[in-house]
Amino acid sequence: MNHSESSDAWVRAMPAVFVLIWSTGFIVARFGMPNAPPFSFLGLRYALSIACFVIWIRMAKVKWPQSRSEWFHLSVTGVLMHAGYLGGVWAAVKAGMGSGLSALIVGLQPVLTAIWLSSRDTTLENKVSRRQWLGLLLGFCGLLLVVWHKLTQGSALDHVNALNLSFAIMALLSITLGTLYQKSFVKPCDVRTANTVQLLAALLVTTPLALLETESVQFNAEFIGAMAWSVLGLTLGGSSLLYMLIQKGAAASVTSLMYLVPPCTALVAWLLFDEPITAFTLVGIALTAWGVSWVVRPSQSFLGEKT
Repeated sequence: MNHSESSDAWVRAMPAVFVLIWSTGFIVARFGMPNAPPFSFLGLRYALSIACFVIWIRMAKVKWPQSRSEWFHLSVTGVLMHAGYLGGVWAAVKAGMGSGLSALIVGLQPVLTAIWLSSRDTTLENKVSRRQWLGLLLGFCGLLLVVWHKLTQGSALDHVNALNLSFAIMALLSITLGTLYQKSFVKPCDVRTANTVQLLAALLVTTPLALLETESVQFNAEFIGAMAWSVLGLTLGGSSLLYMLIQKGAAASVTSLMYLVPPCTALVAWLLFDEPITAFTLVGIALTAWGVSWVVRPSQSFLGEKT
């Protein structure tokens, strides 16, 4: 296989790799959240990720963004997609919202993205077709089936109040606006420097919130393992892939991949923790995959190339 064929194969594999990595976020939450308050964990995650990226950038001798506008637009996306989205999800779960409901609320992102594109963007690249709308609907129905058992069999501590609902809605709006903003305003640049600028902005927003938290961080094996994977896997790997996917693909197609995260998470939980998979879960996984396939195969292919 020559270099061109190898590059094409990697581009085709990017969505699947992204979904697989992103779905492991529940491992971080499962092991990290009991040992640290949400904003302290995320602040430390951002700081360590920045350090890793800076080392990588210096070794590769990559150029930083050249203009103030590039730094500004990257900073906005960093605040939205890192501080707003991750902070909102972690804070909602920490405040008592069940993981099933939080996943369902954030799972509305592809629908919100499609509604916005349909109302504001009439270009061929981003226009949402009828088949894609049907795919979005099927994907959300599948997502509902996947998380159904968590919605109906939550623990006694799972409850909804104004605080955790506000955090979950903040996460939903942040990831939706961040995706649309990046696609519209962020110019293509090296993913390592772009991610570093985004993380610096997220750290500036998260640090004051972390200082307000009274719960202490427990530096045990579970915390260290969760932090290591969140930095190396989720941020350096998953966030970088998400950045590249948004730059390469239509927004509605990229966000529909988020539908696949809860089904993939259910499979990983079954393999690692022997969490049961019900008939509803299996039907939901199949329905979600079917719906997403309808979204990412419109008249133009997933990465904007003609089919």
